[in-house]
This record gives sequence, structure tokens and C-alpha cells, in this order.
Amino acid sequence: MINDLTQRLLACYASAVHDVLRAMGHANCVLPPDIRPLDATQKLAGEIYTINGRYDTSLDAHHTLLEWTGLLSKAPKGKVLICQPNTREIALMGELSAETLQRKSVLGYIADGGCRDVDFILKLGFPVFCSFYTPKDIVARWVPESMGEPITIGGVRIRSGDYVLADRDGVVIIPGEVALDVVTETENVMQKENKVRSAILGGMDPQEAYRQFGKF
Repeated sequence: MINDLTQRLLACYASAVHDVLRAMGHANCVLPPDIRPLDATQKLAGEIYTINGRYDTSLDAHHTLLEWTGLLSKAPKGKVLICQPNTREIALMGELSAETLQRKSVLGYIADGGCRDVDFILKLGFPVFCSFYTPKDIVARWVPESMGEPITIGGVRIRSGDYVLADRDGVVIIPGEVALDVVTETENVMQKENKVRSAILGGMDPQEAYRQFGKF
């Protein structure tokens, strides 16, 4: 279940989207550079659904697992989940959870935090971007506090209904109200870049190519 805008965004790349957002006055759009893909060849794009939670070791295993499985149950299909766990202690994604989300047609998962069962998730092919790896899980350690509410990662405000494009260059957040304009302009930029590339490969001096096309 991928909408047309998501399909178009998947054909773009993060650097070009960043440049367009910056030109439009939305320069604060890139998540911290330590949030990296498990598989650097994968690209992830789509409408965002947010998760916020807290580290809490006063909770028992049963309570945290009920809350976590409830989160998985509520995850909407056709969205990219972005999680602000507010901790660097544990993994916020693992094999069984990734399998569950993939079967629910969730497009992918991004966390300002950890991941485990990396080899298994790579075999699944489910797109995950995270900050680090650890075998420590959420059991008796973490619960979600809200879903669908605004979160902040690295100073970037993220709302459900915004869009994201993530690739090996980084993770770019696109405000929902300008997403269509951003994708359309990025497509125009990429067409112009192709003309510059062709001109240079055809022997044109790079400075002359820049002067002619206004892009480099």
C-alpha cells in the first residue's frame, strides 16, 4: 500500500530533497547522522507515524510486553514508523517485531535508538534505520507513551502526516503541508542535474555547465 507521492519520493534521493527544503526555508530537516540504515543499499520513503516512549525499570516484563505488542497492533499499514525512545540503553526493534510490522504492510522503521537481531532483519529485508546495535531489549525496561503525537529528534520536529526520505546519505523530514511541492521541485532539480551531467560527460567545462544550467 504505497501512495503515489511515496512512489515519487522513492525515486528521489536525500541530498536533493535536503537542497530543495533548504531553498524553501526548511533547512532544519535532517536527523542526526548516527541514524543509519541496517542495509546501506535500502531506501525508505513514506508518510510518517510517530512513536514516543520512556525508559522505566520500575515496570515488570508483562506490562512492558503488553504495551509493546499493543504498539505493534496499532501500527498503521502504509506508513513509516519513527520512534523517539528517549534512551540509548536498549534496542527498539528486533526480529519478531520487524516480521510483525512487515506482515502489517508497514513500510519501515526509524529509531533514535538501538536495534538487535540485525542479521535476521537483514534477511527479512524490512527497512530499519537506527543509531546503534545492542542485545538489550525493552522487556521490563521501556514503554510507549504516545503514538501519532509530535516528537523531536536531533532538534527536528516530526509530526504524523509529515513525509520522510531515508537513504545511505541520511534521513530527511519533509513537512506534510509542503511534501507535494518538495517532491515536484526535487524531480525538476534531478532533471536539471542530469543535463549538467550529460554536458560535462560530453566535454563541457564544469564552470560553463554551472553558468548555463545554474546547477552543480
